[in-house]
Amino acid sequence: MNDPLAMSAAEEVGERRRFELADDTGFDEVPKKYRKFYRKWRGLGDWLAPNEVICPVCKVVIRSTRELRPGDRVYCMPCMSRLVVTRNAAGTLEATVAY
Repeated sequence: MNDPLAMSAAEEVGERRRFELADDTGFDEVPKKYRKFYRKWRGLGDWLAPNEVICPVCKVVIRSTRELRPGDRVYCMPCMSRLVVTRNAAGTLEATVAY
């Protein structure tokens, strides 16, 4: 069962995993209170965790305390975009702009 789409469908039925976020990621473009929810994209060698999605507008990684799934809505504070989490053809999560 190496199909990532089949595995993700099975995972989406159960409870969402919880994640502990670091207090400060060094992202200073938002108020200190919200810095743990954002980090900078580090390029080709960087990868996204199940609780992260990249903003297509400003290329900032948005982090959550729980696992993200298709249909979830997230907010990018640096560019003030509202995003909807979707799953692309490769089976990974991506964000599309709602407005």
